[in-house]
Amino acid sequence: MALSISTTTTGAATATAVISLILLLLLPPSYCYEFVPDSDANLIEVALNLEFLETEFFLYGALGHGLDSIAPSLAAGGPPPIGGTQAKLDALVKDVILQFGLQEVGHLRAIKSTVRGFPRPLLNISAEVFAKVMNSAIGRNLEPPFNPYDNELNFLLASYVIPYVGLTGYVGANPNLQSFAAKRLVAGLLGVESGQDAVIRGMLYRQATATVDPYGISVANFTDRISELRDRLGCDGLKDEGLIVPEAEGAEGKISGNVLAGDKNSLSYDRTPEEILRIVYGSGDEHVPGGFYPMGANGQIAKSYLQRP
Repeated sequence: MALSISTTTTGAATATAVISLILLLLLPPSYCYEFVPDSDANLIEVALNLEFLETEFFLYGALGHGLDSIAPSLAAGGPPPIGGTQAKLDALVKDVILQFGLQEVGHLRAIKSTVRGFPRPLLNISAEVFAKVMNSAIGRNLEPPFNPYDNELNFLLASYVIPYVGLTGYVGANPNLQSFAAKRLVAGLLGVESGQDAVIRGMLYRQATATVDPYGISVANFTDRISELRDRLGCDGLKDEGLIVPEAEGAEGKISGNVLAGDKNSLSYDRTPEEILRIVYGSGDEHVPGGFYPMGANGQIAKSYLQRP
């Protein structure tokens, strides 16, 4: 009798498990949601702001139009960016930048499939904003004003400004993530963001000693100054490096070429959400919006710093 009861119980449990599995497979994808705690979602949403910025800058640069023409649902009704226009790019650079822009569309979709997200924030990708960035980096007003859309070298220098910030943000977020879904997402995003930054740096490194006309400043010097500016705005020490560094600061202290930025062990630098906001606002203060985000970034962390008493 005991054996009979045990067999019956086991059979019922197996049948229940099979039925549960079948029902799970029949459920729509929305019911198979992987839990992401708020703390993870908040960190990822800081990065979502930068993904919107990269998407619009790259798409406008390559095509002359942005997300609203490619995947309008991902913008979720957010305001169109200010000042985007098609850049004067040769065939190779245009191809690379378009690839970047389309990759960023995928990043937006991946993030919004994992966390709630938000509509596209108001972005300023005008030539005037980049001119201010370059003036701050170089330490004087450039004449004529720097315009990223004028030619491929200018556009690559402007591109140098953006993806690396997101890269360091992902490195900084990674150890603070709790859920597998968030860790998997950030690992995937970091891989491609790092690749984009490497391509941009590599294309500029080939021209490191060339002069950026009409400013009389070398490409390498431009990247040095931009990296120094980001460190000043971030307010947390050395986390940025240009294409040429003193040999003692290069890989293993043996080379001045610096096609990839890294610490003394050639590991990527990290930044906090606060540092990211200080840099992309151009204000050095996470409470003071401006720069690429005239009304501030979106998401819980960014909004918390914009609240007034």
